[in-house]
Amino acid sequence: MRIYRHINETPFDAAGSVIALGNFDGLHRGHQVVIGEAGRLALDMGMTLTVVVTEPHPVSFFAPNAPAFRLTPFRERVQLLEQFGVDQLLILPFDAELAAMSAQDFVLDILVAALNARHVCVGYDYRFGTKRGGGIDMLGWMGDMEGFGLSVIDAVTVGLEGYAGEIYSSTLVRKALQAGQARKAAAILGHWWTINGKILRGDQRGRTIGFPTANLELGESLEPRFGVYAVRVFLDGDENPYNGVANLGSRPTFDKRDILLEVHLFDFDRDIYDRHARVEFVAFLRDEQKFSGLDAIKAQIMKDAAVAKIVLDEPENARHRLSPPTLKQYLALNIQPSP
Repeated sequence: MRIYRHINETPFDAAGSVIALGNFDGLHRGHQVVIGEAGRLALDMGMTLTVVVTEPHPVSFFAPNAPAFRLTPFRERVQLLEQFGVDQLLILPFDAELAAMSAQDFVLDILVAALNARHVCVGYDYRFGTKRGGGIDMLGWMGDMEGFGLSVIDAVTVGLEGYAGEIYSSTLVRKALQAGQARKAAAILGHWWTINGKILRGDQRGRTIGFPTANLELGESLEPRFGVYAVRVFLDGDENPYNGVANLGSRPTFDKRDILLEVHLFDFDRDIYDRHARVEFVAFLRDEQKFSGLDAIKAQIMKDAAVAKIVLDEPENARHRLSPPTLKQYLALNIQPSP
């Protein structure tokens, strides 16, 4: 996947493609239909598939002090889009200039003049331009005037128990994670939810009780329900994942306040500080709690690890059941948007 970080960097061969527009935070099943249909059209038309996103997220620009909310910060979103099979990713810097750009100028200056868009795919609720002044109606009539086609993907509804009839959305995933429903969040996403970051050197208390941990900060990632999770971990440079158990929270036993993800990998004893890790949340096991001391913590970790191993061995939690989506898989399923 070719990545362009500014509209002026986009070379001539990136123009004239089928373009999917959106933020695609989480790349959930609804997003996959938007990009999947753009990919279907790109193949039919013999063109490249281009996704256009903004960075930072507009919410972060307008409310920089708001709590972290993103399901897929930049690094994770790029990896998911590349795995999906996107040919080109254009990242528009969301700054004061872009925030003030009118919807009409966005179409004329970016979609037409810079990208020579041949066809555009968006979700039913897509908005753009200053004060979100543009929508699918404007895209439609401007496309007619400027010579590009438009596909609008209708709302895609969830069929899961407890969510049946609701529309796939990033908000729905956030609610599931904040309720500790990691497996349901993954089912809505269509892939395991992940925290991605560099492994930090912590207090190293885990080593003193025989349970060393890899520690990650959440950064821009949403804070799910605090507690203990069964997880899988991918380390940069290693082909296969490692199973483990993780505690997410503020570690009240030691009167800590910062939020940290502490991951213990099973049957693993290597120095991995400063490497990047992707931690897939598979299942919530219990809430975070305060212990009387290290012996109590050790006894509980042993119990948590035993439960996590059982949970990770369950067929429904096998990684291939919800592996990162691809355009090839999407087209093979012959998924079509609602009429």
